[in-house]
Amino acid sequence: MSSPGYQAPDLALVGAEHVRRYRETGGEVGYEWNGVHTLLLTTTGRSSGQPRTNALIFARDGDDYLVVASMGGAPEHPQWYRNLLANPAAEIQVRAERFTVRAATASDAEKPRLWEIVTKVWPNYDAYQARTERPIPVVVLSPV
Repeated sequence: MSSPGYQAPDLALVGAEHVRRYRETGGEVGYEWNGVHTLLLTTTGRSSGQPRTNALIFARDGDDYLVVASMGGAPEHPQWYRNLLANPAAEIQVRAERFTVRAATASDAEKPRLWEIVTKVWPNYDAYQARTERPIPVVVLSPV
């Protein structure tokens, strides 16, 4: 879907294949994606209780990692975000390093500052927000 300011990414490496290649190479394949950096976020499925892993673009705010629950501007939140709402304990992998994080949705007060950080990394977030009526959450992943 085209929106003003939107730059279509190369989708040659997405979804389960992105996760698989990232894991098996310690991020040598998949860490850099379309000119940005990605991490692997593993949440606990809120219904299944099973681990669920997604490759996500991230930005940094001090020691914290920022991810955006945009799903390309879809009308519903992504499943990984719903999983974090149910259980904010998660794991991330950045390149070969894995560690535990605690997730929190940015408050209304802190979101504008964090939105500026994430849109500098991936300007398409502004186009995604324009596509949907739901406020797109910025999620702060804090190492524990």
